[in-house]
Amino acid sequence: MGIPNVKRFRPFCPVCNEHFTVMAVLPKGEDVDAYLKDVVARHDHKAFQESKQKRYQVRASSSKQRKSK
Repeated sequence: MGIPNVKRFRPFCPVCNEHFTVMAVLPKGEDVDAYLKDVVARHDHKAFQESKQKRYQVRASSSKQRKSK
């Protein structure tokens, strides 16, 4: 069961040339565009790229891995 008032946003980062997901609960009357501009300005490009590489990293099969004695 999730939090009912959480919104999912997918802003675009011009430095990374990628979209990323932000989940937030915004107060009533908050300017969404200003919030998303602030999120893009605070976006950590290096950590985003590293996590993306780890997520799609190709692992060698067990037959290719050698046990050292």
